[in-house]
Amino acid sequence: MEKKEQRYRRMRNVAIVAIIIVLIAIIINLAPNYVKNFNTGKMTVIINNQDVTDSMKANPYVGDSDVIYVSTKDIANFFDHNIYYDNVYNQILTSSETKLAALPIDEKEMYVNSSKVKILGSATEKDEMFYLPFSEMDDVYNVQVNYYASTNTLTIDSLDKEQKKGNASKDVDIKYRPTIFSKTVDTVKQGNSVIVIAQRDDGWIKVRTNNGQIGYTKDVTNIYTVRENMEDKKQVDGKISLVWDYYTVYAPDRSGTTIDGINVVSPSFIELEEMGKGDIIDKIGTDGQDYIEWAHQNGYKVWAMVSNNSYYETTTEILNDYKLREKFINNVVNATLQYNLDGINLDFEYVLKSNKDVYTRLIIELAPRLKEYGKVLSVDVTAPDGSDDWSECYDRNEIGKVADYVVFMAYDQYGSTSSKAGTTAGADWVDLSVDKFINRDEVPAEKIILGMPFYTRIWEESDELDSDAIYMSSVEKYIPAGVSKEWKDDVKQYYVEYEKNGATYKMWIEDEKSLSAKFDIMDKYNLAGAGYWQKGFEDDSIWTLVNKRINK
Repeated sequence: MEKKEQRYRRMRNVAIVAIIIVLIAIIINLAPNYVKNFNTGKMTVIINNQDVTDSMKANPYVGDSDVIYVSTKDIANFFDHNIYYDNVYNQILTSSETKLAALPIDEKEMYVNSSKVKILGSATEKDEMFYLPFSEMDDVYNVQVNYYASTNTLTIDSLDKEQKKGNASKDVDIKYRPTIFSKTVDTVKQGNSVIVIAQRDDGWIKVRTNNGQIGYTKDVTNIYTVRENMEDKKQVDGKISLVWDYYTVYAPDRSGTTIDGINVVSPSFIELEEMGKGDIIDKIGTDGQDYIEWAHQNGYKVWAMVSNNSYYETTTEILNDYKLREKFINNVVNATLQYNLDGINLDFEYVLKSNKDVYTRLIIELAPRLKEYGKVLSVDVTAPDGSDDWSECYDRNEIGKVADYVVFMAYDQYGSTSSKAGTTAGADWVDLSVDKFINRDEVPAEKIILGMPFYTRIWEESDELDSDAIYMSSVEKYIPAGVSKEWKDDVKQYYVEYEKNGATYKMWIEDEKSLSAKFDIMDKYNLAGAGYWQKGFEDDSIWTLVNKRINK
């Protein structure tokens, strides 16, 4: 009997141990759902309903007048990767889609799109790091900022993103994880609202409470949309079809005419004033205003070309000084408003490679100023590979992030300064360059406008190499009788070569067939559209091709 009782006790003990092991296993399994990982001593930061506290480079803090300060490193990570300390004027420059803000260090003011604004805090340096009075900058970043002292939680919501809300159907406990075993992070009274983050198939709803706490419940009703996602509306539906309309003094009289297949004109309206410290020369005048009226009456957008006239010294001076960049930008923005322009085509060429980053700064600062008024910014760039001051001076990746469109001037493959004769724009070179734009420089294909030449060059090889630009409409005049054209499939152009007066003449011809091959490249990469340099060089018949390829 005693042995039987001992055996029973052993079995009971084994069962108890087994139950304890099972309970421990259950607790271990449920623990991650129950225990919240509190960030002791750190402000909890919720950005667009995501807890990013562990990703913050520095802890935000509450300053005087309850101003919330966030480090520029974190602003760069979440809101403006181009935020910039200007050591010349001791200020922080930061931008969003439609705002450019300059905050002088330790001054309770900022300049938003060049207008002075008084603020309760100031940009400041602390622990070898810059901080901005973020709660004073909700309009700059288009966000709603709330701080909940009771939970030491900061919430930041972008006002261009969708938000939904609902009401608690009863008094509910908000759980840390979607399980009844999880810790309660907040309670919500019946009828009170919560922000609805996501609805799960198992019935749990991820919410954010009015204390900034994120968790789960099944008891939310009357879910409704507070705001929709805001999407940019493009000025032009379908492919861009832009023609540059270059002139030196007076805008051309286009009244009574139309141009088949185009939807954007880019007249040479504005240029830098040499050594003008940000001043511009406005070539619009009465003729230009008539031109704008003609364009709008025919449904064309007007993106005025803004040129630096290849002024090295003037361009360098402006790019390297924020105040001069600001002056130039204000002049350009004022011109777009005064003349009801739809946008600009920024054409800065022969920029010093050493000015690459500050040229990008100009574009970063110009873009929101134009977008505030719904104006388009397109930026001309050359092929990815070339000389320092012709090709290597453009940061195509950053320009592609900021500008509405990047216009690839796909010509002058062999130009006036080339040491050997060659094509102006061979299809193989154009294709390779576009591929580099997209796959190497990561410029979105939907932002790239492919520039096409309405001209070529005739090359003369004798003791020296010489060349002249030839309009597309004049090509046949330069081909002597009896000289045949040979199709070159690599460049997708007809080629002509002949001898005359002891010299060899060569020409790679731009015509409807060569341009059609370039449209094939536009289609291959699904680019934003095409541009044509320039009006007046073409055969009239070319517009039939443009109309067909753009609107097919």
